[in-house]
Amino acid sequence: MPRVSEVVKHLLIINVLVYFGSFFLLQRPVATLAMYWPGSEGFQPYQIVSHMFMHGSPMHLFFNMFGLYMFGSNLEYFWGPKRFLSYYLICGFGALVIHLLYMYFTKTFDVPVVGASGAIYGLLLGFGMQFPNMRIMLLIPPIPMKAKYFVMIFAAIELYLGFSGRETNIAHFAHLGGALTGILIILYWKASGKFNQIN
Repeated sequence: MPRVSEVVKHLLIINVLVYFGSFFLLQRPVATLAMYWPGSEGFQPYQIVSHMFMHGSPMHLFFNMFGLYMFGSNLEYFWGPKRFLSYYLICGFGALVIHLLYMYFTKTFDVPVVGASGAIYGLLLGFGMQFPNMRIMLLIPPIPMKAKYFVMIFAAIELYLGFSGRETNIAHFAHLGGALTGILIILYWKASGKFNQIN
């Protein structure tokens, strides 16, 4: 289990405070902070950022923060805090762009998106590429697996669920968008010789 790094620690605190604090300050916290289709009745410009720090339920918050802790700290120690934070945020915004494209093509303009999952899938992708042979212990079933295979399995599941139309209450294409954005960032880093550079 990695020691919590500084940026990861602050992201954990912000997400937890936004989730629980919003219930004291807002009448409809999830609906207010989620991202709606631009131009729709529920859309507000601040949602472009706020949706990444709000979650739909305590379990949604827990699993995303667990992923942030598990994969984020190792990446931050290796990449450095500035590069890690920029990667995290860009993956989150990239996930949003892909999800908005999905909303446009499927005409699901009335379904908002909320959560840090897109950025977390970017971290998962980054972890698998930076530490491909590091072993991860699965929860169900409890068996060890190399990170590169773990990422491939999760990506395949998201592709299947996204195109099959199952679990429509989950933004599968936002997850894929975060991972895709992570790939593009890392390919750029590799081309510029920065990928394996420790900061």
